[in-house]
Amino acid sequence: MGTTTAVWSFALVVGLLTLTPGLDTALILRTAALGERVRAWGVVLGIGTGTLIWGTLSSLGVSALLTASHLAYETLRWAGVAYLLWMGVQMLRSSALSGPEPDVGSGGFWSGWRRGALTNLLNPKVGVFYVAVLPQFIPAGVPHLPMGVLLTSVHVAEGLLWSAVLVAFARAVRGWLRRPAARKLMDRLTGVVVIGFGLRLATTD
Repeated sequence: MGTTTAVWSFALVVGLLTLTPGLDTALILRTAALGERVRAWGVVLGIGTGTLIWGTLSSLGVSALLTASHLAYETLRWAGVAYLLWMGVQMLRSSALSGPEPDVGSGGFWSGWRRGALTNLLNPKVGVFYVAVLPQFIPAGVPHLPMGVLLTSVHVAEGLLWSAVLVAFARAVRGWLRRPAARKLMDRLTGVVVIGFGLRLATTD
């Protein structure tokens, strides 16, 4: 497999993965729908940062510890479970309040970046995905680190493009979503999704 073929093949695989609705999609839509465009892009770039770190570590062979060490995987997994459950419960609590959500408008870009990065980095399945998939797209004789970072950058770029579509869509329907009833529904749905991912991570071997 040549380098160009490897890049295009990997782009197709992670492109399909990017388009699949999941936790990242829910977080981006919710943040953008609340009118926090800057914070939404913080979430997007935080997710991209986490992906780039996972890809780089996988290229270095460091994240292979997740598949080799049960303790390392379990520690990271339960930290991720706790974080997702906490975040989901906070969203459900905010939907039950009559006032504004506690963290709306606070922290701006960096608050969003921190949430996106932590959500990604505390998900060991992302690391396992890169450990399992990335080496298959690195041609023989090509240095692992530069090629791994290149492939990961393709994934991040596709994520940015798709996130731009999500943010634009959320802003287009922002008028309706900013109504109190719609906002509470959005918080409840996103909270349930986040808790669902947390429980799935907790119960998946």
